[in-house]
Amino acid sequence: MFSDRIEGKWIDAFAELFEAARIGPEESVVILSESGSREVNVHVAELALVRRGVRPARIVVPTPRLGRMIPRSTGASRALTGQPHVVAHLKSVDVVVDLTLEGLMHAPETAEILRAGTRIQVISNEHPETLERMGPDPDLKERVREAVRRCRAATTMRVTSTAGSDLAVDMRGANTAGVWGWTDRPGTLAHWPGGIVVSFPAAGTVAGRLVLQPGDMNLTYKRYVEGTVALTLGNDRVVAVDGDGVDARLMRDTWSAWRDANAYAVSHVGWGLNEAARWDALMMMDKVHTNATELRAVAGNFLFSTGANEFADRFTEGHFDLPMMGCTIALDGVAVVEEGRLV
Repeated sequence: MFSDRIEGKWIDAFAELFEAARIGPEESVVILSESGSREVNVHVAELALVRRGVRPARIVVPTPRLGRMIPRSTGASRALTGQPHVVAHLKSVDVVVDLTLEGLMHAPETAEILRAGTRIQVISNEHPETLERMGPDPDLKERVREAVRRCRAATTMRVTSTAGSDLAVDMRGANTAGVWGWTDRPGTLAHWPGGIVVSFPAAGTVAGRLVLQPGDMNLTYKRYVEGTVALTLGNDRVVAVDGDGVDARLMRDTWSAWRDANAYAVSHVGWGLNEAARWDALMMMDKVHTNATELRAVAGNFLFSTGANEFADRFTEGHFDLPMMGCTIALDGVAVVEEGRLV
């Protein structure tokens, strides 16, 4: 993993993904990337598609300027901003293999592309060594689908922990999605690695308190939390960030720097279901080699995120992904995760 030499095993891993997604020679496929994308993944994706008989086109857009923020938000993407001709072309094809830096999950243009029937297969900006470990798993698909069914049937979600977390989510009106890593249905989006269920609550339906403890993760910073951070939420927004350590200070400063009230709002809530995803993966990778998608899918974590929520009509560049370990998650009073363990 110390060079960008293309390995045959990486082509194998990508080809397995495309096979699961049923991407074949009868479909029109575009590989979408940015000037700053991880080139080894772009090349491996092309080789894997060609192996399957696909003749993909490639679209490369310039990576946009960062503006006020030096770090990336690991969430919202502006790769297609001001590119209506590119959006029009993406709407005309069957499949977009998305290798943009942030992925199109929270891009303003994504809904329009999906409505046209295009399906988007996001390959997260990970080193291929991570991707080869996280291949398609049919059992994971069934676990995620069951979690989606439970969330869609629920009226309430409550998240508690021995650290003092007690968060209430009104699930009525929430939009729930499950990601197992690939998609074979028109008009849908999935990201690889996968293994999560997430619900996007309606505006004003989340309130309570979350307490991050050492070992929880702040994936915007790609680091483990080392102190205690208490988030107070009211009317769907973070209204206070308490804590004396560097973690709380960093979060307060970053939220302030985004200069956007929507950055404090809830994006999604859910949990990880991928038993192959490792909690300790951040310790094994340099930050340049990871986008930390694997950590979002660690089995039993409570995944709390702030920022863009298209279903509440909010788009913002500010985004925190905060997987929390050791929480209990209950739907209508029935635990689906108990103290960080899948029930």
